[in-house]
Parts: sequence; C-alpha cells; structure tokens
Amino acid sequence: MSHDKHVSYTSYLKVNELLELQQPLSDGPEHDELLFITIHQVYELWFKQLLHEAQAAQRSLERGDTHRSLAILGRMRTIMKTCVSQLDILETMTPLQFNSFRSRLSSASGFQSAQFRELEAVLGRRDQAGEAADKSSGMGMADHLVPGSIARARVEAAMSRASLWDSALHYFNSRAQMPKAAIERDVTKAWVPSEEVQKALVELHRNDPEASMVGEALVDLDEGLQEWRYRHVKMVERTIGRKMGTGGSSGAGYLASTLFNPVFPDLWAIRSQF
Repeated sequence: MSHDKHVSYTSYLKVNELLELQQPLSDGPEHDELLFITIHQVYELWFKQLLHEAQAAQRSLERGDTHRSLAILGRMRTIMKTCVSQLDILETMTPLQFNSFRSRLSSASGFQSAQFRELEAVLGRRDQAGEAADKSSGMGMADHLVPGSIARARVEAAMSRASLWDSALHYFNSRAQMPKAAIERDVTKAWVPSEEVQKALVELHRNDPEASMVGEALVDLDEGLQEWRYRHVKMVERTIGRKMGTGGSSGAGYLASTLFNPVFPDLWAIRSQF
C-alpha cells in the first residue's frame, strides 16, 4: 500500500478548512465573539474524543481488560480537566463583552449540543422518571434536537444501548458475582442505585485491588463531570446572572439543578461503608 508523499501538517490536519469555521455574526465583528466561537468549537472536538474513548472503555471493560480500561478512563478524566480549565479562558470575557454579541445567538443554546447529550446517555443518563428532563421546561434530553436529525438519532440510540456503567457492571461481574438483576437489567431504563450491588462492590474493593482501581477511576471520571457542571454554572451566573438562557432555557437555574447528580451513585454510596 503506497503512502501519499505530499501529506503535510496543513493537509493532514485540514488546517485551512479548520480556520475557516470561525464565522462571527456580530457587526464589526465584536472582538470577543471569536473567543466564544473558538472555545465552543473546541468543546465539541473534546466531546467527540470523549465519545470515542467511552466506546473503547466499554469494550475493554466488557472484555475484562483492567489495564486498558484504567488507561482509557484516566484519559477521559484528563480530558474533563481540560474542559474545566477552558472555562478559565471564557471567564476572561465580561458580561458587557458577552452581551455585545449575545443577541446574535438567537435560539442557539448549549442545550443543542447533541454530542454532550450523547455523552450523558453513554454515561447512563435516561429520560425516565423525569430525572433527565429539563425540569423548567419538562423537556427530555433529546427533545431539544431536531426530530429526524442524525444528531437526535445518535442520542436516542445511545439511550437504547448499554451504558458505560452497564459495561462496568459486567467487568465487576467477571471478578466476582454481581446481582443477577443488575447484569440482566433493561438498559434503556435509568439505573436505580442498588444496595445489593453496593454490597458486592464493597467486597470487591476489600478483596480485589484491580477491581478497586477501576471503581476509583470511574469515580474520578464522575467527579470530573460534576466539576465541569459546577464551573459551567458559575461561568453562566457570572456572565448572564439569572437571565433566561439562549434557546429558551432557564439558564443558570436549570444548570444548577443538574449539580451533585453523580452518574455512578453506587460508587459514591459505598464510601461510608469502609
């Protein structure tokens, strides 16, 4: 198989195309709009990478491959740290600077980030029990996306298959028997914390150092996601206060309601049992 000898840094990375994708809409344009676009485009690239890594993590967990799983989960946690640190840059933009072009966003909203919705679904979030809906609007996590679109189909597909937590349960089951109901559950339903699962996890933590490390890596990832949510809320409060968010969301009010909802609640519940 021959290789193209004319591949360059610019052509391989599609740099010219990439740099054409930042198109401010404000008059002038306003100085800070480029920063706003750049940061959010970079977020979408990181979300794409997180989805890629999560798929690999699920495969390695289901194979019972401890070391590969730890490596991937560690990378996902590090990406989450980078997502958090990007907010430091966004917070250099004052409320006045943001409002200079905010009207141009019209109905555009972070709610419409299909990749973040998909990531939440991959981690285990579901629409059941109102737990995943935007309580201010009664909308589910896919309802902000265009019906029939590829983006919405991807979110709905992710909600219909096993989550990262389901894959972790299979991994733990390969090390010691987990409750049958947890392994054979309906993966399209939201996970409900289980005392039986927690009991089995405590035993694994006590007796299986490798399984314990995987559990802690999952907690690291969960904490990273919660940290990102918290910093995101504070950034929104700092920039628009308690105004309605773009796209008709309740802005900081809705975001605050998502705080302190762990994606792997059983791994947090067992902390008090050691």
